[in-house]
Amino acid sequence: MWMDLIQTILLTGARGLCSFIVLYTPDVVFLQELIPAYVQYLKKRAVSYLIIEGGDEGYFTGMMLKKTRVKLLESEIVTYPTTQMMRNLLVAQVDFRGQKLCLMTSHLESCKGHAEERMKQLRVAMQRMRDAAEDVTVLFGGDTNLRDPEVTKVGLPPNVCDVWEQLGKQEHCRYTWDTKANSNKTVPYVSRCRFDRVYFRPATTDGVPRLAPDHMALVGLEKLDCGRYTSDHWGIYCSFSVG
Repeated sequence: MWMDLIQTILLTGARGLCSFIVLYTPDVVFLQELIPAYVQYLKKRAVSYLIIEGGDEGYFTGMMLKKTRVKLLESEIVTYPTTQMMRNLLVAQVDFRGQKLCLMTSHLESCKGHAEERMKQLRVAMQRMRDAAEDVTVLFGGDTNLRDPEVTKVGLPPNVCDVWEQLGKQEHCRYTWDTKANSNKTVPYVSRCRFDRVYFRPATTDGVPRLAPDHMALVGLEKLDCGRYTSDHWGIYCSFSVG
């Protein structure tokens, strides 16, 4: 009965996700805390997307790529050597309407006590962003579990921006983990954090079209019919324009 309950809750979240995909028709979706049953449901329902998985046991990350607009060239899973939580970096090289993109997602080490490991993992991701070819646009998005002082300590490479900051630090999309507003996870305290972040590095080669962050909003703010939210985190919807 317990397993049936968990399965029902997870599939309810998957249905909620699918409704957002139908509404927004995103080109790329970054996902964290997937399990095999969730992935199988998405593959049956979201047939217009190619799904890349960052693992196959426990819970793991994934990407969804719109088949008609995003062509996968190659993907890899980069292991974090000292993780205690089976965390990794999922990287995909894609062609988006003639432009080269490097897409990355990760679920960095959780909890306040694992700050050092989390910063190590952030350094791995930032090194990958820094090392990408100059004709490639790089986009990282995920559940980073980061606190601002940790990012300050690690530092962002030149040309890499935090999209929320780049768009003016708008308050309405600051907190993606908000136990004051989101009741999916019961905790005995109020916690409001910007755990989910998007980092962006534009291509710099002359003649390559420049993508730039254009808009950011939170999604998943409405309860589903069952009385729960799609996730215990709010989702981020982010759009980019060609300059």
